[in-house]
Amino acid sequence: MSTSSAAGAGGFAGQPVPVQPVDPSRAMVSVATYPEYADAQRAVDFLSDNKFPVEHSAIVGTNLRMVEQVLGRMTTGRATLYGAGAGAWFGLFIGLLFGIFVPTNWFAVVLTALVIGAIWGAIFGAIAHAMTRGKRDFTSSRSLQAGEYAVSVTAEYAEQARQLLARLTTAS
Repeated sequence: MSTSSAAGAGGFAGQPVPVQPVDPSRAMVSVATYPEYADAQRAVDFLSDNKFPVEHSAIVGTNLRMVEQVLGRMTTGRATLYGAGAGAWFGLFIGLLFGIFVPTNWFAVVLTALVIGAIWGAIFGAIAHAMTRGKRDFTSSRSLQAGEYAVSVTAEYAEQARQLLARLTTAS
C-alpha cells in the first residue's frame, strides 16, 4: 500500500494517508454469489478458516436499493415525548458533569439538570414538528439492501478460492 502526504486527501498536513494502489494484478474476480449477506460472510469465514489470504477478498453487494420502512405516525404529542426523552438524556449528561464539582447534594444537581433538559427537549421537539407543517407526519428507518452478494478475490487467487468454496457447498 502506498501513502500520500497531501493534506487535502483526508489527512493532516505531514501525515501519510493510505492510498489504494493502482495495480492491474489486483483485478478482482467474482468466485461465488449469494442471495444473503450472511451466506457471503460465511464463505469468507470458511476461506479464512482454511488459511486462504482473505486480505485479497471482498464482499460486493449488487443491485442496491434503499428501503425506507415506515414505523408509525408522528404527531405533535409524540414529537414532544421524543424531544423530552432526548433532552432528558442530555440533561442527565450535563447534570453528571456538574455533579462532579458539587461537594454536597450532587443528586439534586443531576435531577434538576435532567428535568430542565426534558422540558427544553419537549419544547424543541414540539416546535420542530410544528415547523414541518404536516409534510412528514411519520417516522421511518432507512436501510441500504443488496439484491445479491458476490465474494470477489484478486485474479491470482481466484482458482484457489473457487476450489475451497466448492468444498463448502458440498459440506453444507
